Amino acid sequence: MPLIPEEPQIHESAQGPRVTPASSRTAPTPRPVPGPRPVAPPRPGRPGPVRPMPAQRTAREPVVAAPGPSVKAAAPAAAAPQLQLIPASAEGALDAAEEAVDLLLDSGRAPGEVLVITTGDLHPWAAHELSFGEAAYWAQHEAGDDVFYADADASAAGRAASRPVVVVAVNGGSTEAVASGLPLALGRAGALLIVCGDPQQINSVLGAGV
Repeated sequence: MPLIPEEPQIHESAQGPRVTPASSRTAPTPRPVPGPRPVAPPRPGRPGPVRPMPAQRTAREPVVAAPGPSVKAAAPAAAAPQLQLIPASAEGALDAAEEAVDLLLDSGRAPGEVLVITTGDLHPWAAHELSFGEAAYWAQHEAGDDVFYADADASAAGRAASRPVVVVAVNGGSTEAVASGLPLALGRAGALLIVCGDPQQINSVLGAGV
């Protein structure tokens, strides 16, 4: 008789521990689930920077097409050269112009980029070349490989083509020659206009201080 009640007690104690591990097993199962979830948020973050990249490329493409009108806008800017005034008397204007030309060549300017205009007497080089005739004289201009010297007269300076740098020697001449020669030289200068002469006279002709 005492053996019978002992057996069910053993079965009841055995069922007790079996229930507890079942509840403990359910606890670790949700723990590995949140583990892979934090790995997921960086993935949507990666396509984020990838999307603006094509947007930037599309923005650059219209910018490449913009150089067309920008080149047109640069043309008028090139028509306004820088002005530089070297004070000199009428007797020393030609020497000042020669010094300016030497400085330009020493700074790297090519001789064919410089045009010298005189308002008074011709430059000795121009007078020498004209002694061989105007054809030989203007042939030197067309060659474009050396500094060219011209007179401020409209027939001479007006025929000279524009060059990046124009040097004007106000070495005398009539008031009309100076008044017409300086604006003409300004129109021939592509990047820089250097005027050697009386500052008051030059400012009165050009209409602004230089």
